[in-house]
Amino acid sequence: METPDVGIPPRLARGMSMAEQYEYLRTKLTRRRTLVSAGTVAADALLAGCGGRSLGPRARATRTSSPPRPPGRSSAVPFGRHLSFGADPRTGMRISWQVPAAVREPYVRIGTRPDDLGGKVRAEVRALHTPGVDGVRRALEQYYVHAAVDGLLPGTTYYYGVGHDGFDPADAEHRATIAPLRTAPAGPGRFVFTAFGDQGVGRSAAAVDRLLLKAAPAFHLHAGDICYADGTGRGERTDGYDPTAWDAFLKQSEPVARSVPWMVTTGNHDMEAWYSPDGYGGQLARFSLPDTGFDPRTAPGVYTFTYGNVGVVALDANDVSYEIPANRGYTQGRQTAWLKRTLAALRASPDVDFVVVFFHHCAYSTSAHASDGGVRAEWLPLFDRYQVDLVVNGHNHVYERTDALKGGRVGRTVPVGGSTDPARDGTVYVTAGGGGRDLYGFPADAPESYEGRVRDRDAVDTFHWTRSRENAAETVEWSRVRYRGFSFLSVEATGGPSARLTVSALAEDGRRIDRFEVRRGA
Repeated sequence: METPDVGIPPRLARGMSMAEQYEYLRTKLTRRRTLVSAGTVAADALLAGCGGRSLGPRARATRTSSPPRPPGRSSAVPFGRHLSFGADPRTGMRISWQVPAAVREPYVRIGTRPDDLGGKVRAEVRALHTPGVDGVRRALEQYYVHAAVDGLLPGTTYYYGVGHDGFDPADAEHRATIAPLRTAPAGPGRFVFTAFGDQGVGRSAAAVDRLLLKAAPAFHLHAGDICYADGTGRGERTDGYDPTAWDAFLKQSEPVARSVPWMVTTGNHDMEAWYSPDGYGGQLARFSLPDTGFDPRTAPGVYTFTYGNVGVVALDANDVSYEIPANRGYTQGRQTAWLKRTLAALRASPDVDFVVVFFHHCAYSTSAHASDGGVRAEWLPLFDRYQVDLVVNGHNHVYERTDALKGGRVGRTVPVGGSTDPARDGTVYVTAGGGGRDLYGFPADAPESYEGRVRDRDAVDTFHWTRSRENAAETVEWSRVRYRGFSFLSVEATGGPSARLTVSALAEDGRRIDRFEVRRGA
């Protein structure tokens, strides 16, 4: 359900970028106080951030180890713990959590034994204020806490606990809150990582999380549309929005994310227009992601890391999307330039066998949102040039997998159980949007086709989005696997002379619905 109009006519809003909406509302509605950025923001900082520029993180969310308000209850219990890697996953980890009220002196204790956590690593609070809308939602204060832990040993299991003044995880009554984490190995070896997008909160989302945990992944990739607090997803201030959904989401994901680094990027439902011109103030408050060459203050979902022999690149497809243009062009081409440099560096590294890229909007899909022409125009030439091995998307709430594609054409048919060499055949694209949100379907002439129920089609009628936001019909030959059900991707990476990626997709009940292998030089 959408909120009542708060100042921009919906027809006008659909034609404006988020920065333009922000400026419009600032000038027209400041006296009504309907435009509030994250945390407590001084008026001069707010005005400096308008006109299309993104606010820095300190303007989006109040960051302090002692919040500038009376301390909360000493019994406030931390929840929603989630990990992410630092710039180097071998030695750095970011530990994040939420508290239900303002607290003093938050910290992390960490050690190699659960009964000996060692000293305190100081943490910072990022307080997030969501304004109320009369008759729709009340104003809300939320408190997210983050600690950067560096100087760790590679390939080592540590134990950590989070606390604050009045709550010490080392105390006997709180030791059940201690959780393990493991740093990346110093060199290549065998490991598993998982991926999905479009999760939300609910029974199926929690079931996929439980199954994912059984796969024992070294890390998890979340391809955007994380929580659906913004249920409309157009990137407009008239979108329906419930910030308390984040509390439920972080509690739901905690059993996995407290020990498995939860590496997220940004979907269209993650553009929350109440916090900053580009809508990313909420994400900056809730997540700490690697700072690896692209400014995390302006594009928190854009980063890279290397784990073992796999280089991973996260992108923000809102920047190039033709379908949902609220943030199109907000980096002014800098993200694509960074992508080119990053892919070139990964391909030149002797330690990297495989390159995996993940982002939200689909490069290739036949489901409801189909394919985004902006993604194809901006990034696919780079994927071809640098021989990206695997691309993971969300956005369409299904599982769909292509053949190996090069230059927009099938370079090699990759059936269930097949194999491909990206240097020879091209890149395989996977839509893994069955993370828990309501499911979509496929075109009438494209029935489901997956392991145990293969129904190959020579051609499927679908469309792609154009720059003018029109649907351009196309008939495609690349849709190889289609499954309408909750699912996730599980990728086993193996190093050494026979380096390979073994890619599987698992349904909510644990059945395998797809499997293929990526080998270079095979």
